[in-house]
Amino acid sequence: MKRIDRYIIAKFLGTYFFSIVLIISIGVVFDYNENIDRFTESQAPWKAIIMQYYLNFIPYYANLFSALFVFISVIFFTTKLADRSEIIAMISAGISRRRLLMPYMISAAIIAGMTFYLGAEVIPRSSVKRLAFENTYKKRVKNPTYAEKVQLQVDTGVIAYMEHFDGMSKTGMHFSLDKFENKKLVSHLSANTAIYDTLSDVRYQWHLRDVTIRELRGMREKITNYNQIDSIIRMEPRDFLFIRNQQETMTNAELKDYIEKQRNRGSGNLSIFEVEYYKRFASPFAAFILSTIGMSLSSRKRKGGMGFSLGIGIALSATYILLQGISATFSTNAGMHPALAAWMPNILYSLIAIYLYRKAPQ
Repeated sequence: MKRIDRYIIAKFLGTYFFSIVLIISIGVVFDYNENIDRFTESQAPWKAIIMQYYLNFIPYYANLFSALFVFISVIFFTTKLADRSEIIAMISAGISRRRLLMPYMISAAIIAGMTFYLGAEVIPRSSVKRLAFENTYKKRVKNPTYAEKVQLQVDTGVIAYMEHFDGMSKTGMHFSLDKFENKKLVSHLSANTAIYDTLSDVRYQWHLRDVTIRELRGMREKITNYNQIDSIIRMEPRDFLFIRNQQETMTNAELKDYIEKQRNRGSGNLSIFEVEYYKRFASPFAAFILSTIGMSLSSRKRKGGMGFSLGIGIALSATYILLQGISATFSTNAGMHPALAAWMPNILYSLIAIYLYRKAPQ
C-alpha cells in the first residue's frame, strides 16, 4: 500500500464517519422534537429514552443509510481533490484510473464488513430494546399476547395443535400432538396444559400436564395416562405470536433457522423474512457500487464546485434506498423472488456504475 492509498483511505473513512456523526446528530434532534409530546404523555423515563431508544436508534439508522453516507463521503472529498487539481497530478504522474480506484475499494471493503457485522449480529439484538420502547412509549402498539387455534407441523409427520396460547404465561390450553406414518395416525397425545420452560438451558422444553397418550397399532389401541411429562417439542412461543418487525430482531443464524423451520412446517408467505435475510448480504455491496459511481462523478474538475455532483449523488443514493423498499414490497405482495428483490438495486446500480466509470475521463 502506497502513501497515496493511505491518504485517500484516511480521507474516505474520515469523511464517512464525520458525515454519520453530523447527519445522525441532526436526525436525533429532529426525532426528539417530533416525539417529545408522546414521550411526555406516555411518561417515558429519561433513562429509557437515552439508553433504550436513542442508544439503539443511532446504530440502526446509521446502518440503514450507510449507502447515503458512502456516496456523500466519496463525492465530498473527491470533489475537493479534483478542485485542488490533486487528481490531475496523480494521473499526470502515471496513476491509471483503475489504480486510483483501488484505495476506494479498500475503504468500501472496510465499510462493507462493518455494515454486514452490524446488520447481522449487533443491530438485531439492539432492535429488541428499540422496538419494545417504541411499542410502549412512542407508537403504543401492543404486541399480540395470545393466539387461538394454532396448528403447525413440528417434525416430519408430527402435527401439533393448541386451542389457546397465552403469551404472558407461555401456557397453551388443550394441546394435542398427532403422529402420522404413511398418512395413517399412529399416535395421539392430548394434554390439558402445555407450559414452555423459559428457564431451561435446553431449547424447546415443554411441560405437559394431565396427559393422555393413545397408540394405534392396527386394530389395537393402547391408552396411557400421566400427570406430567417433560418433552422436547420443536416449537416455541414466537412460532405462535408474530411481533411487529420481528425479522429485525433476529440475527442471521436465528433468521435462517426460523425460515427453514417455518418452510418445513408448510407456513405461508415468508417473503418478509427472506427479503430481510438476503438484504443483509446484498446491502454491504452497495459500498463498492456507490463508491465507484461517486468517484466517477466527482473526479472531474467542475466550475460549479461540488454542488452538481453532490446533488446527483444524493438523488442516486436516495433512489437506491427507495428502490430497496419498492423491491421488498414487490416480493411481499407481488410474488417476486426474495433474493431477486434484495439484489435488484445492486444489479441496476452496478450497470450505472459501469457506464459512469467508462464515461469518466481517463
